[in-house]
Amino acid sequence: MAHVKPFKAIRPTRDKASFVASRSYQEYSKDELKSQLKYNPFSFLHIINPGYKFHESIAGKERFKLVYNRYLEFLEDNIFQKDEEASFYLYQISKGKFKTLGLFCACSVLDYQNDVIKKHEDTIQHREELFADYLNTVGFNAEPVLMTYAENESVSKLLKKETEQEPQYNFTTTDKISHKLWKIADKQAIDKLQSEFSKIDALYIADGHHRSASSNLLAEKMKSEHKSHTGKEAYNYFMTYLIPESEIRIYEFNRMVKDLNGYTKNEFLIKLDTYFRIEKKDDGLYKPTQKHHFSMYLDGEFYSLYLRKKVYQFTDALSELDTQILYKTILEPVLGIHDLRNDKRISYGYGKHNVIGMKDAIDNGKFAVGFSLVPININEIKAIADAGLVMPPKSTYIEPKLRSGLAIYEF
Repeated sequence: MAHVKPFKAIRPTRDKASFVASRSYQEYSKDELKSQLKYNPFSFLHIINPGYKFHESIAGKERFKLVYNRYLEFLEDNIFQKDEEASFYLYQISKGKFKTLGLFCACSVLDYQNDVIKKHEDTIQHREELFADYLNTVGFNAEPVLMTYAENESVSKLLKKETEQEPQYNFTTTDKISHKLWKIADKQAIDKLQSEFSKIDALYIADGHHRSASSNLLAEKMKSEHKSHTGKEAYNYFMTYLIPESEIRIYEFNRMVKDLNGYTKNEFLIKLDTYFRIEKKDDGLYKPTQKHHFSMYLDGEFYSLYLRKKVYQFTDALSELDTQILYKTILEPVLGIHDLRNDKRISYGYGKHNVIGMKDAIDNGKFAVGFSLVPININEIKAIADAGLVMPPKSTYIEPKLRSGLAIYEF
């Protein structure tokens, strides 16, 4: 049973929403970031990059305090406003044929603890603690955890009905993505949505494992510090964006390794022959087309690698995952990559043109070999999460990527 809760969002005024909304900080190039901070005084980037005001780069807990100060200034200058009634917020993102309609809401840390909210990625403790400290200092969450759920016709009908109303926000950003947001404040509509979600057995984290883990860590800390704790306090929830699983887009990460771990090219190919049927490809860029099929770029040439299924043993959902197969058959035993998250010899790429980028990086001598995979699908993610297993890092690149600043959750 999934618990979803409306909340009183802090939001930009309607006339400034398009200026406030920002992509993730990491997605901006240095020039883009500089331009946004210089020419757009309403950008949410001013809040998360508070040192710009002082022409300094500020990190650590001092930065957290300044983030809070910039946030207060946005409230004081009426760039942000606080809704008077607890609401759900329906948010639609569309570009070309890709469209997603989801719900901003608050989800329960108890659901996270009780495995109603399911995870498929591991988290790093010091990152959990750092972000929990950040949340504790600033007192708000502006980046929702992206979660998905099984197709539900009743929920879809309720949400579609809400889109017949005039949206609070309706704008298009310079990357040609359309954004619409509706506020759902009607108690009857809220009750219906809560009732329907209570019939859903599980929610799956698609993006935001560290954010959800940090919110849980903070809730436990706050609980220990508040003798009058009831479980209903705002810190017992965290902001999420819920969409049906059919509206998730999953892309692959390729893998690039800087050297062949001391092997010559022929020695390396012979090692790979244990687990794969290897075929050289002469028709330009080559990508894999199915599960357990990989492409490799080595010394100016593409190869197809077909897994020898009689040699490799499938034991559980994780063992069937292509990223795990690549790790267990090549990256760890042959190339000596044991720590996929921290080993500096391995790097990752994603996106529609990642094969071109991989080829160019290897041709330029930055890496020795690269591997491409087919994208993991939502059923594989769910199987891993349901089994309580953890994917290798950089197994999925998931869209939609949400704008920051359109809805903020205070606790």
